[in-house]
Amino acid sequence: MFDDDPGGQAEILRRRAMPSLFEALETQSEGTVAIDRNGRIVWINAKYAKMLGISDPASAIGREVEAVIPNSQLRQVVKSGRPILLDVMSFGPQRLVVSRFPLTDDDGTVIGAVGYVFYDSLHRLKPLLGELARLEAELEAAKRHLNERRQPRHTLQSYVGDSPICLDVKRRARLAARHDSPILLLGETGTGKELIAQAIHGLSARSAKPFVGVNVAAIPDTLLEAEFFGTVPGAYTGVDRRGREGRFKTADGGTLFLDEIGDMPLALQAKLLRALQEQEIEPLGSDRPVKVDVRVIAATNVDLEQRIRDGRFRADLYYRLNVLCIRLPSLTEMGHGLEAIAEAILQEIALRTGMPSRVLTPEAVAALGRHSWPGNVRELRNVLERVCMLTDNRNLTVADLAEALPVDGSAEAPVPPPSSSAAAPLAVPPEAPLPSYDDAFAAFERALLQRALEDSGQRAAEAAKRLGISRAAFYKKLARAGLRAKG
Repeated sequence: MFDDDPGGQAEILRRRAMPSLFEALETQSEGTVAIDRNGRIVWINAKYAKMLGISDPASAIGREVEAVIPNSQLRQVVKSGRPILLDVMSFGPQRLVVSRFPLTDDDGTVIGAVGYVFYDSLHRLKPLLGELARLEAELEAAKRHLNERRQPRHTLQSYVGDSPICLDVKRRARLAARHDSPILLLGETGTGKELIAQAIHGLSARSAKPFVGVNVAAIPDTLLEAEFFGTVPGAYTGVDRRGREGRFKTADGGTLFLDEIGDMPLALQAKLLRALQEQEIEPLGSDRPVKVDVRVIAATNVDLEQRIRDGRFRADLYYRLNVLCIRLPSLTEMGHGLEAIAEAILQEIALRTGMPSRVLTPEAVAALGRHSWPGNVRELRNVLERVCMLTDNRNLTVADLAEALPVDGSAEAPVPPPSSSAAAPLAVPPEAPLPSYDDAFAAFERALLQRALEDSGQRAAEAAKRLGISRAAFYKKLARAGLRAKG
């Protein structure tokens, strides 16, 4: 019969299965209720009525479902014709796990809905909820992983300059990109060390993998180890209980750029050396090493050999990092390369701000060349952007530069209001000898730090925030200026 009329047999099975399925669900559930197309209760079993505090189930028949079950979604199921397979419904202090299904006639028209309470307590769903929490944690970790997998923004073409010293930097960067050995970049602040690191990564076989940059000086010493090597779940108080992935693991397969490596604490230097030698790390709270494949590029603006003599930097780590050294010239060492850099910066400013394109007159270029540029490219960019804001001239002259950069090359800095005690060191009588740029800049920086502390109630964190620098950098500037903060 089945072979002769499969369609008819299937219909018979369906009609027999539906009542038995309903009975099975009603028996296994903690409660069952059905409503008509108008949202009135047409049936409720004794178990559900008892759970709701109704002594006689018949007393609920004909009532609006929301009057009996305040948070019911059965009426929405009737309207939409779509089931709600698994939901958590609150009923007083209870949280019920429920499922809801539309009821249809032979024509497929929705004529009502039925709801089942499968659990009257969430503890019976703990295994399912635990698995859901685990999957959510993995998804969040994957999102963080993808967000941190930054591709480099700069290429070797971004390093502007065609002087012999600049061309040598580019030559060495191309050579470095062919190999996986560690690289040490030396140069003053603002000379483009991270730019070169990104360019090397982009030219290497690791270019499709992450480039992860870390400023060692910007991270508190107590957090550096966790930042570098990660933690297992619940490693110690204050760390994400789910654990975290360190920068080494984030950079796996790619490049890890360690800026200001000279400021790394000695204790962490030993662990970094092991990671470089063994290509494995040990997350905090774990006794099992984890293999990683990371190419390290380190950078510093301090004399590491002097720090070795002072006992502040490990000689073995220095030799491990200094396989290939690339020294980046300061702006004053670039010769005619300064003009090319200034022109590139002016083009970038025009594209970014929408201001008209500007060019420098020969006299303005000469004025820039007489400046000592302690801040290197960052300072040059600051000066040129300020000039572009102060004048509408398309051809920038020495006069246009005057407000931001005096012709004699000394740095002109804004003076704090006279009411501030910080202004005193900046006052220079007309008959007094003109100070050197370094002395003038040091006096201005000290005054600025003093004022930031005064305005912040001597709170270092607030003062650093006002100046737009990291707390670690602020403390270093304080030490250099011979100042101290209260907290």
